[in-house]
Amino acid sequence: MRTITIKSQALTHNLNQVKKLAPHAKVLAMVKANAYGHGIKAVLPALQQADGIGLATFSEAVEARQLGWDKTIGLIEGVFSADEWQQAIEQSFSCVIHHDPQLDWALANVPPANSPTRQVWLKYNTGMNRLGFDEQTIVQAAQRLHDAGYQLILATHFANADDCNHPLNAIQIQRFSDMLNVLREGVDRDIKGSLCNSAGLVNFPDNHYDWVRPGIILYGSSPLTDKSAADLGLQPVMVFSAQIMAFQTVKAGDAVGYGSRWAALQDTRTALVSIGYGDGYPRVLNEDAYVCVIDKTSNQSYSCPVRGRVAMDMIVIDISAAPKDIALNSEVVLWGGAPHVDEVATHAGTIGYELLCRLSTRPVRIQD
Repeated sequence: MRTITIKSQALTHNLNQVKKLAPHAKVLAMVKANAYGHGIKAVLPALQQADGIGLATFSEAVEARQLGWDKTIGLIEGVFSADEWQQAIEQSFSCVIHHDPQLDWALANVPPANSPTRQVWLKYNTGMNRLGFDEQTIVQAAQRLHDAGYQLILATHFANADDCNHPLNAIQIQRFSDMLNVLREGVDRDIKGSLCNSAGLVNFPDNHYDWVRPGIILYGSSPLTDKSAADLGLQPVMVFSAQIMAFQTVKAGDAVGYGSRWAALQDTRTALVSIGYGDGYPRVLNEDAYVCVIDKTSNQSYSCPVRGRVAMDMIVIDISAAPKDIALNSEVVLWGGAPHVDEVATHAGTIGYELLCRLSTRPVRIQD
C-alpha cells in the first residue's frame, strides 16, 4: 500500500513559526500546486490562522472557495482573460496585476466598492525578470488603479532569497523600498507592501512589510541553502510511505534492476518495496539514497539503502541492517522525518519543492 499521510498539527506548528518570524505582517499562505502536493482540502483546516491563501490557477481558487475558505484568496498570477476577471469578481478573488492586459481588464470592469477584488496586488519587477511592471510603467499603472478605486498592495519576488549573501537581494530590497515610498508619496499613502517569500521572511526580518507569502516553509521543508528544516524549527507535514512486498537474497556478483546498475559484493538480503516513479518517487537517485524500514514488533526504525534503479512501481532496498525476521508488509518511510524530503531531493539532484509537487494520485491520502 502506498500512503501519503498529512499531519495537520505539524502544518499548524509551521504556520505558528511563520507568525513568530513575522509578527507584524499578515500571512498569505501559499496553497498553489495542490498545496505543494499535500492537497488543498487536507491543508485548509490547519491554516485557519492565516490571513489569506495564494493559488496559481483559477480552478484551485474555486476549489478553495467551495471548501469554505472565506478569507482572502489571492490569484498570484492574476487572471488570463477578461472573462476570467469577471469570474474573479463573482468569486471574490483578489488578483495580481502584472501586465497591461490585466490592467485594462481591471479598469474596464471595476468591481463593487465592497468587493474583495477591489484589493489588487500590483507586481513590480525588481530583478527576477519574469512578471511585473518596470520602473517606467508601474507608477502610471498604480495611479490609474487608485483613481478607479482599487486598494493596492505593491508586490515583488526575490530571485535569490535562499542565498542570504547574493548581491541581487540588496538591490531588489532597495528597489522595492524606493518604489513603495514613491507610490505612497505620489499616489496613495495607504498602499501596502509584500516582499518576502519563505526564504525572504527568514533571511530579511527587517523587510517583511505588510504581507508575507510563505510557501514551502509551511510544509516543513527548508527554503534556504545553509539551514535545514530542523534548524528552522519546522516539522514535516507529509509522511510518504509504502510497504515491503517481497524478499530476495542477491548473491555476490549478481546485479539488481534495470541497467544492472548495482551489483552485490557479497550475498545481500534485499526487500522489494511497492513504490516507484509512477507514484512520484524520484527515478534518479545517487548511491547515498536510503529509506527507513519500521519493524512491526519493536517499532524500531532501520536505515536501508536503495539499491539499483528505481522502477515505475517498485524499488529494491538493502535490509542487511534490519532484523532477520523483519515482516512482510512492514512500513517503509520514503520521506517524512528520516529521511527528510530535502535529503531525498539532494540525493536526486533536485529540491524538495519538486518532489512534493510531482506526487501522483496513486498513493492513498490519509489525514492525521
